[in-house]
Amino acid sequence: MKSFYYTKLVVYCKVQVWYGTGRQEVQGYVLHDEGLRNCSENIKGERTNMETYHILIVEDDKEIREGIEIYLKNQGYSVSQAADGIEGLQRIESEEFHLAIVDIMMPRMDGITMMMKVREKGYEFPVIMLSAKSEEVDKIMGLNMGADDYVTKPFTTMELLARVNSHLRRYQRYLDAVTEQETHDRVHVIGGLELNEDTVEVTVDGNPVRLTPIEFKILLLLMKNPGRVFSADEIYERVWNEQAISTNTIMVHVRKIREKIEINPNDPKYLKVVWGVGYKIEKQ
Repeated sequence: MKSFYYTKLVVYCKVQVWYGTGRQEVQGYVLHDEGLRNCSENIKGERTNMETYHILIVEDDKEIREGIEIYLKNQGYSVSQAADGIEGLQRIESEEFHLAIVDIMMPRMDGITMMMKVREKGYEFPVIMLSAKSEEVDKIMGLNMGADDYVTKPFTTMELLARVNSHLRRYQRYLDAVTEQETHDRVHVIGGLELNEDTVEVTVDGNPVRLTPIEFKILLLLMKNPGRVFSADEIYERVWNEQAISTNTIMVHVRKIREKIEINPNDPKYLKVVWGVGYKIEKQ
């Protein structure tokens, strides 16, 4: 049977708060549970982009789970709950999350096992582990299983929120970098020649070039592998997805591509012939 002490939730606000003894102006940190609840309901002011972040709380203690949810929602986050690791995994597989707060000691499936399954399934959002234990071995185990941070109970919600904000900032930078890399990987630039896979556009020195679908596929193959020589047979098989029978058509398409992307097709800058071997896009 687990036991631990849990500190009351803390929030900073400037609102009218109702206590059992009557209404009172509050400016500062509210420690009273009812004060927090009213603050969460009544606080007004500017919100940030936190609404876009969805946080999962996996904790078998309902009071702690709901207390953390109240505080995170007060900060503008979208929050979902789960009472154990099995329910947490079900939530993750059906909803999109940007961060999870996971208790270690839970019935049915503990937090460490859940953490392992989350990473095995390829989810990369940050995970903060909670536990009443303070031994170093438990922290190491949680971090080795893929957790990003570890908070020992009892903890203040100010500390937890600071960690949540920090990890979400890092995760957003990671997502931005992945998106930028994916976009970069689909835009190929060789000198003044640019091909965009998403828009299916080709430009030379900023001027648009109109290619047929087959010409575009041939140029894409060559531009994705600058400097590599492709035989006519290999180009045919890569573009048409069938065994090459006659490669004369490749010669025709290459000539047409040259006429469209080269200033002087007879002295090409980009699309070169390696006599007796094949074709390549020259590195610039």
